[in-house]
Amino acid sequence: MTYWIEPKEQFLAHKLIAFLLLLTLGLRGEASDSLSRPDPQRVKFLAWANGITYTAGISGLYFLWYADYPMEGFHFFNDNAEWAQMDKVGHAASCYMEGLAGIEMMRWAGFNDRKAIWLGGSYGLLWQGAVEVLDGFSSGWGFSTGDMAANLLGTGLVIGQELSWQEQRIQVKYSFTQSKYAAYRPNVLGEGFIQQALKDYNGQTYWCSFNLSTFSPKSKIPDWLNVAIGYGIDGYVGARTNDLGPDYPEHILQYTRSRQFYLSPDIDLRKLHVERTWVKVALHVLNSIKFPAPALEYRTATSKLHFVPLQF
Repeated sequence: MTYWIEPKEQFLAHKLIAFLLLLTLGLRGEASDSLSRPDPQRVKFLAWANGITYTAGISGLYFLWYADYPMEGFHFFNDNAEWAQMDKVGHAASCYMEGLAGIEMMRWAGFNDRKAIWLGGSYGLLWQGAVEVLDGFSSGWGFSTGDMAANLLGTGLVIGQELSWQEQRIQVKYSFTQSKYAAYRPNVLGEGFIQQALKDYNGQTYWCSFNLSTFSPKSKIPDWLNVAIGYGIDGYVGARTNDLGPDYPEHILQYTRSRQFYLSPDIDLRKLHVERTWVKVALHVLNSIKFPAPALEYRTATSKLHFVPLQF
């Protein structure tokens, strides 16, 4: 049986991330750190909100993606060679961001740090793990061990940093610029800016952004200055190959499929000193996006280093 994995999980995950960050960071603006024990009303609110959101999300996902395919016995599918592992990086980033938002939710509810870290930090794994299980029972997909490993990596990164350092010294971020490749496969790579931002791996870049001052607290490095390492791809019209058959133009075979690695300065927007609560909330949300800046780019197709005046 032939399986085709459309980047649907990324579409769901990033919508969920945006919702969670907006909600939980907004809640944290209510001086939640003053709680010394769980607040029954807040715990009850989160239980209902998460229960409804989880049930509605998984049910909606089933009817949207899985209802058109028959269910069968649990099975695996190896998609590790697809999209130059950009989908795996996206899974890790999604679980990281969802876990970060989950920790903030638990802290807002008044849980102590250890419980907040373990319960909230696993939030992304709960969502993405459910998606993988559904994949495993669907004839149109299969359980991907690579996806699950990436989910665990993202979850481990957010939990591990909180347990070790009580802060996120290495932040996972995202950026996007539209590519020309989506025009050839809009059903897979998206139609319009919003869909393409969620589905076109060619335009996406995922970053690990290191806050320098946290690693060298006695230095005079500004606490808002980060250095980010990024990963992206270019020239990918198909998951494994650009040879997609007679229904697609032949010239897409000439596109060079390449991995891209970046080194760029970044700004930790959480460290900017502002007074207004709504501005702080906005900066926390925007901090999940890499700040546009000059970058050094290395392309595997050419084995050359390039300077990019402004990398988004």
